[in-house]
Amino acid sequence: MGSVELVARYDPSGAVVGAVPRSVMRAGGLWHAATLVLVRSPDGQRVYVHKRTQTKDVYPDMHDCWAGGVVTAGETPSEGAVRELAEELGISGVEPAPLFSFRYVRPPVRYHAYAYEVRWDGPISHQPEEIATGWWMDLAELKKKLADPDWPFVPDGRVAIEKWFASEDS
Repeated sequence: MGSVELVARYDPSGAVVGAVPRSVMRAGGLWHAATLVLVRSPDGQRVYVHKRTQTKDVYPDMHDCWAGGVVTAGETPSEGAVRELAEELGISGVEPAPLFSFRYVRPPVRYHAYAYEVRWDGPISHQPEEIATGWWMDLAELKKKLADPDWPFVPDGRVAIEKWFASEDS
């Protein structure tokens, strides 16, 4: 029998208040935290975009430009960012730099998002259960794709990249 994955449970203000099984968090729409890591080329002009598998529990078969996931029990957001980057894209040996944080609320999903960035030019290895395919995309092309509301892009990733673009333009 497999072990139950415990995730950190947060309150609406962002404080850790316990741990619950992932299934309980999802079923109850409980507050939690998640990391998002933007992978950029060394020159900063491209980002790594991927398409999620059809079997993902949240936003399946959609595009995203953030690697990341739920913060587990006993883990800090920065530790979660390092773990998720290694799990999803096989990227390790780089320290994600903090960008910003925000609250994401789109019931039943409610979480505190912690966004990070890395520059990377090494190999990328997809976690086959989560990522169907991926590729590098120029920032201008990503902006153009995001302007199309019909492009299947994860809603929370869209919010985060729009915040990132706004901060880069200022």
